[in-house]
Amino acid sequence: MINVIVAFPRQENAKSIKSILVKSGFGVNAVCTTGARVLQHADMLGEGIVVCAGRLQDMMYTQLREYLPPHFPMLVVSSPKQREEGTRDNVVFLTMPLKVHELVSTLEMMSHDFVRRRKKRNNPPKRSEEERQMLQKAKEVLMVRNNMTEEEAHRYIQKSSMDSGTGLVETAQMILSMMG
Repeated sequence: MINVIVAFPRQENAKSIKSILVKSGFGVNAVCTTGARVLQHADMLGEGIVVCAGRLQDMMYTQLREYLPPHFPMLVVSSPKQREEGTRDNVVFLTMPLKVHELVSTLEMMSHDFVRRRKKRNNPPKRSEEERQMLQKAKEVLMVRNNMTEEEAHRYIQKSSMDSGTGLVETAQMILSMMG
């Protein structure tokens, strides 16, 4: 089952959303009114989906998105104006007034996508020996030139890969060509 955190500035709204989700078969792990509490629960859970308002008591959804781990997509229930501010990665919008069937079907869609991504993440592609060597060389270059540990170099390659939308091997090639 997928972890769900519900966050709205008014406790009664958060409890109403929780009730709808529980009746629809979702397990809600936490109900919060502040972004700080969402972040605490997210750290404990490790992954899941956050259903929240565009504005919480202590922060906007944009700030919360910045602080949340990447394995926490967000379903933001907001005014049409907030939706027009732009789309962000890992953020899906529903506008007020909220329709129950839209909330449930959107969360079901996000859940299916979440499970698919989790399976993909847990079953990384098999790499050839040549690709493994290229990744190792890129890590070694980063370790020497930037005084990084192997773990830091690996995370750097992963983050660069995600930011640029390229695979790890392709990112390693770019690092080697730029620093080689």
